[in-house]
Amino acid sequence: MVDKEKDVLPEQSARKHELHQELPIDFPDPFFRGLHRIIRFAIRVLAVLMVAVILWGVGDVVYIIYARLLTPPFLLLDINDIFFTFGAFMAVLIAVEIFINIRLYLGTNVFPVQLVVATALMAISRKVIVLDFDTLTPMYLLGIAATTLALGITYWLLSRKNSGEHWHD
Repeated sequence: MVDKEKDVLPEQSARKHELHQELPIDFPDPFFRGLHRIIRFAIRVLAVLMVAVILWGVGDVVYIIYARLLTPPFLLLDINDIFFTFGAFMAVLIAVEIFINIRLYLGTNVFPVQLVVATALMAISRKVIVLDFDTLTPMYLLGIAATTLALGITYWLLSRKNSGEHWHD
């Protein structure tokens, strides 16, 4: 009989049982193992739905461009049309990032924190691109600025940690 534990490298074994595994499929308690399987199935359903949202979003982008180009003056976009189109593009790209988050989550059992922060940074960037400065209050702008700054710093710190840089460099 082959001992499966001997075939696993120590770093693989440590990774298999690390503390941050969210939904391990080898959880010792059968009740929670079953619940983890149900949740993993639900996440797969979300992945399929996210692909549908992405395709719907691409269709929406095509429709927006088509409708804007056929509105007089024909085949011309003004700055508002361009920003509206950018917003639609960014929404699709954010949906793609969320799909990647789901795929990584299912593939590794570990929540991809840096990718989630990058997705949030992309979402707030989309918000900044489509802001209507005529209707904003100063507090709203400060809130957007603070959120963008906090996400940017968080992403930078996470990327330094993941690249192996040290604070004293």
